[in-house]
Amino acid sequence: MDATCKQFRKRNAILACLRQSREHPSAERVYELLKQDSPDISLATVYRNLALFKKQGVVRSVGTVNGVERFDGDVSQHAHFICRVCGQVTDLANLSLPEALFASLKASGAQPERYSLCLTGLCRNCQNKGGEAE
Repeated sequence: MDATCKQFRKRNAILACLRQSREHPSAERVYELLKQDSPDISLATVYRNLALFKKQGVVRSVGTVNGVERFDGDVSQHAHFICRVCGQVTDLANLSLPEALFASLKASGAQPERYSLCLTGLCRNCQNKGGEAE
């Protein structure tokens, strides 16, 4: 198998991993998930391809959670909830921003095209544990 074919195989595997995951994985987690089936993949390859995918708009960064950048393979407009204790990232697909916000922006001359919204707090499990850092 030539180098170009291997490169695209790895790139496709990284993208598929992100699109199939609902955990909003870090680069390290993507690497862990792929390492079993692709022992020749490197962490540097994962990082390099994630940067490329972000630049192309194929994936997006959810942000830094507990010091680690997390990624989303779903680039549709949706918000996220991030637990400040355990770091769980959850999609909030049915959350819509108030029309008054967009009207206010448009009235000021701005033309909003996309948004990124992350809410933080405690997930149900961490609330039940008392909300203390682990």
